[in-house]
Amino acid sequence: MAPGRSTSHRVRDIAEQSGLSEATVDRVLHGRPGASPRAVRAVERAVLDLDRQQTQLRLAARTILLDVVVQAPARFSSAVRSALEEELPALRPAAVRARFHLQENADVAAAVEILDGLGRRGRVCHGVVLKAPDDPRVAGAVGRLAERGIPVVTLVTDVRESARVAYVGLDNAAAGATAAYLVTQVLGDRPGDVLLTLSRSSFFGERERAAAFGAALTRLSPERRVHTITDSDGLDATMGALVSDLLVAQPDVHAVYSVGGGNRAIADAFRSAGRPSTVFVGHDLDEDNLELLRSGVLTAVLHHDLHADMRNGVRQVMRAHRLLRGAPTSVAANVEVVTAYNIPPRIRVR
Repeated sequence: MAPGRSTSHRVRDIAEQSGLSEATVDRVLHGRPGASPRAVRAVERAVLDLDRQQTQLRLAARTILLDVVVQAPARFSSAVRSALEEELPALRPAAVRARFHLQENADVAAAVEILDGLGRRGRVCHGVVLKAPDDPRVAGAVGRLAERGIPVVTLVTDVRESARVAYVGLDNAAAGATAAYLVTQVLGDRPGDVLLTLSRSSFFGERERAAAFGAALTRLSPERRVHTITDSDGLDATMGALVSDLLVAQPDVHAVYSVGGGNRAIADAFRSAGRPSTVFVGHDLDEDNLELLRSGVLTAVLHHDLHADMRNGVRQVMRAHRLLRGAPTSVAANVEVVTAYNIPPRIRVR
């Protein structure tokens, strides 16, 4: 942002969006001394967010300020941001303005710090959409938000024993069982163990998928062993070496169920070992997975509509504030099996 740049947004709105004081925002906007580079970047991001969301803000008198706290690889958190911002113009009866707190690594202390800072020091927060580890410290922070009248909706992975008002996202148990069915159907009578990868075992949704996968595979194909890799954060940079080491130690692994991502690195590790996987099931139609699906590396992707998740999540926040009828309700999405031949039209154009 150039010093002295004019903007159509109020200083108060930019301050709320950025988490800075109005005085700091005013210094940045007018190019006055005393604003740090970090503050300048925060104001720039806030103005860009408000620019994208401006159409929605003109449509309703009541504005809901929603904080989206997501710990996930950038490919997923970017999809969350895009899905919510695309849904904003259709949300009623209040306008929704979203602030994003996105981090690639699962970090309980960082999540707690962010959650405990929301709605304090005069900064308004009407609700939170949260993807974070299932940890008592996170649950405690959710409880403190509830005490301050700020409803929390968990996204794609739940925080158990917490005061969250609803969960939105995939039916994770059904997804895990579906993955086991696909693996056994594709492998048929051929031998082969299965590699199961998680980003973090601290995510309850991933544990649900893994447990359901193991139970279903035991019923459907009890002779196959499952070899698990976890705590990679689903990042290609950490996943590749972990998979390569496992393939050296386990020569019978020929199938993959990737619960938490890092699929490009997984595929590269199999290729480098000279052992292309016979069946490879992943989650989420992000850019990497779309390419791997179209090229035939991925057999199938277990998909759910992230736009619907975000829409449902905001609806539960509005229900908590009595802007919509009914109490906040958890909404688990059905799993959709997507192959290279049935990519949804909304995503096919990417």
